[in-house]
Amino acid sequence: MADDDKALGLAAVFPTADMGDGVRFVSAVLGLEPTFVDGARWAQFDLGGARLALAAGAESSGAAQVMVKVADVAAVGERLAAAGYDVAGPVTGPHEVRLSVTGPDGWSVVVYEPR
Repeated sequence: MADDDKALGLAAVFPTADMGDGVRFVSAVLGLEPTFVDGARWAQFDLGGARLALAAGAESSGAAQVMVKVADVAAVGERLAAAGYDVAGPVTGPHEVRLSVTGPDGWSVVVYEPR
């Protein structure tokens, strides 16, 4: 593997029906406020090098997911597709370029590159 298609970070993403309720819950559990909130669509909490995010609306897949940060999302997408995995995207969002890949057990991983 090339250096530009290795993972740089990892985060868990959980869907929430109501961002305010989700943020209040996670804040109560962790004992800290979110480090980033993007309206009613996204919130993230950073703690000791780990990240937990909440997604709502169009940002949510409706299921818990893992997000993997990379330097070159296109290179990773090509590698995953060449390995025979089902890759959807890339999609350009306001803060990142991302793709989704489905594994053999049916769960998906979001691979993203910050913009």
